[in-house]
Amino acid sequence: MRWILLAAIAALGLIGCANLERSRDLANPNVRPEVTAAQVCSNCHGLDGNSVSPIFPRLAGQQESYIVAQLENFRSHQRSDPAGYEYMWGISRSLTDAQIKGLAEYFGRQTAGKNAAVAGGSLDAGRKIFEQGVPEKETAPCMACHGANAEGLGAFPRLAGQHQDYLVKQLHVFQETEGRPGTPMKQITHLLTNEDMVNVAAYLQAFPGQ
Repeated sequence: MRWILLAAIAALGLIGCANLERSRDLANPNVRPEVTAAQVCSNCHGLDGNSVSPIFPRLAGQQESYIVAQLENFRSHQRSDPAGYEYMWGISRSLTDAQIKGLAEYFGRQTAGKNAAVAGGSLDAGRKIFEQGVPEKETAPCMACHGANAEGLGAFPRLAGQHQDYLVKQLHVFQETEGRPGTPMKQITHLLTNEDMVNVAAYLQAFPGQ
């Protein structure tokens, strides 16, 4: 009888290990970041971070420091834009620092794919804003912080290939609310028109250097 009991315990242990490879448990730090990315994050952001829906940002090739900062802000409820609290507050609630770092590393090493053609906006006007800003509105060029190839740098996110609709929504959040604290973007966007935002977002979605 004893060997049957031991076998049953061992079998349960194996089942537990196997379940870790399919687990959606965000409160279990033993679940590998790759598993969490596949079982949870992929539902919105895609398995490799190249989300198809413009509702959800692309994470592939994103700056690791930026992902860490955003997940920490979601977890602490500092980031309170509507999409942030609706989708991410609950998901990030139980993540440990190590889990956050692991997810950032996973998505950071994925390859950003070419995005679909944009539906509207002037790419030429968007390029000008990206490279030169809007001097008459004291708006700095995007490339000053996000890099000449819009690849991002540390706390400044990659923008190349990001969804146009998502970028426009976030620019309005920066301009009109306090939902995304801790960045210089409110000052940078305060005089931009919606047309300016649509144009630069169109250019970034179709960015040639990605």
